[in-house]
Amino acid sequence: MNPSNLSTQRMMVYGIMGLWVLFCAFPFFWTIMTSIKNPVDAFSNPPVWVFEPTATNYANLWLEFGFSEFLINSVIVTLGVVVISLTIGCFAGYALARYPGKLGFWLLMLALVFRSLPHTVFVIPYYEFTRMVGLYDTHIVLILVLVAINQPFTIWMMRSFFMNIPKELEESAMMDGCNQFQAFAKAIVPVMWPGIITTGLFTFLLAYNEFLIPLTLTATNAATMPVAISQFGADDIKYWSMTAAGAVSITLPIVALIIFFQKKIVSGLVAGAVKG
Repeated sequence: MNPSNLSTQRMMVYGIMGLWVLFCAFPFFWTIMTSIKNPVDAFSNPPVWVFEPTATNYANLWLEFGFSEFLINSVIVTLGVVVISLTIGCFAGYALARYPGKLGFWLLMLALVFRSLPHTVFVIPYYEFTRMVGLYDTHIVLILVLVAINQPFTIWMMRSFFMNIPKELEESAMMDGCNQFQAFAKAIVPVMWPGIITTGLFTFLLAYNEFLIPLTLTATNAATMPVAISQFGADDIKYWSMTAAGAVSITLPIVALIIFFQKKIVSGLVAGAVKG
C-alpha cells in the first residue's frame, strides 16, 4: 500500500476518533461549565462562553444544603454492596467454575434472567416489604436490595475469571497440605486480584450511580447523592447550577478511582476475556 494513502487513512481514523471523544465528553464539559457559572449565565440563550467563574454553587451545595450527609450515605451503601457482592461472588463464581453441570448452567441462566429484568419490576414489591417490616429509609435495606439486584452480574464476572485459572494451581496447593478452602484462599485468591478489583469496580459503579431504587426506598435518612441532586432545582431553575455542581462532585471520585486502578482493570479485563 502506498505510504501516503496509509498516512491519509490513519489521519482520517484519528480525526473520527477525536470527534467521537469530543462528542462523548461534551456533556461533562458542559456540566462543569454550568457548575461554575452564576444562574443568570448558566441558562442564558444563546450560551455564555466567556464568564467569571464562581465556586458559590459548590459552597452552597456542601455547606448550606449538607451534601456531605448524602456522601456518607453513598459511601456506606456502596461499600456495603461491594463487600457483600464480592464475598458471595467469589464463592459462587468459584463453585460454578470448578463444578460445572446442568444445575450450575440453569443457575447461571436464572441469574441472567433476573439481572435482565428492569428495575421498575422490583420497586413496588421492595417498597411494600420495607414499609411492612419497618426497614424503609435505612442503609441496610438499600444495601441488601442492591446486592440482590447486582449479584447475578458479580457472579457471572467472577465465574469468567475463575474459569481462566488452571485447576492445577489449587491441586498443587492441596498436594502441599492445604484443604479445599485453604487452597482457594492462599493459591487462587491472590492470582484473582485483578479480576476481583475489576468486578468490584463495576459493582461499585452500579451501586454508586443507582437512582431509582434509592429514590423509592429512601426519604431523608439513607438518601444517596444521585437522589439528592435530583431534588435541587425541581421547583426553581436558580438551583440548577448547584445540581451541576453535585453531578461533578459525584463524578470526580469515580474518575480518580478508575485512574488509580487502571492497570488492574486492564489486566483484569484481559484475563476475563482470554481463555487460559
